[in-house]
Amino acid sequence: MQRLLFGGVYGSVLASALAAALGNEGGPPDPGYDALWVFVAALAATAAHGYAHAIAHREIVRGKVRPGTVWSVLTEWPLLAAAMPTVAALLGAYAGWWSEDGALDVALVVNTVALFGWGLWAARVAGQRWAAACRVGCADVLLGLFIIGANVLSK
Repeated sequence: MQRLLFGGVYGSVLASALAAALGNEGGPPDPGYDALWVFVAALAATAAHGYAHAIAHREIVRGKVRPGTVWSVLTEWPLLAAAMPTVAALLGAYAGWWSEDGALDVALVVNTVALFGWGLWAARVAGQRWAAACRVGCADVLLGLFIIGANVLSK
């Protein structure tokens, strides 16, 4: 459960930050390329986090990878899954459903709402009452709002 909740929050924040950092450097928008890079970055973060867990839990002994290492990487799937709404929004722009800026707006809103849900769920799993769980969800929303604010200020 802990990895699911961690991966959800971390993946949502990572995808939001990556999407907000997208820039076309004066060229035409390419949301397909951007979607690919958000996916690749989330995949790399997933693998790196799983590998770091394996090292921390001594799953790698004398340079040899044990089955626990592979399992540790695979159990980080929630991080990758949490980035998929951003990838989907960018692919929607690639399909012509909206502009790349519209995809960014959709991704940031969806990820911010997801952050509320992750916080709410984590608090409820921890035994918090609904009011306290909503406060935790609102605290998680601040992460999303921080990224949105930074995006607005940087552009």
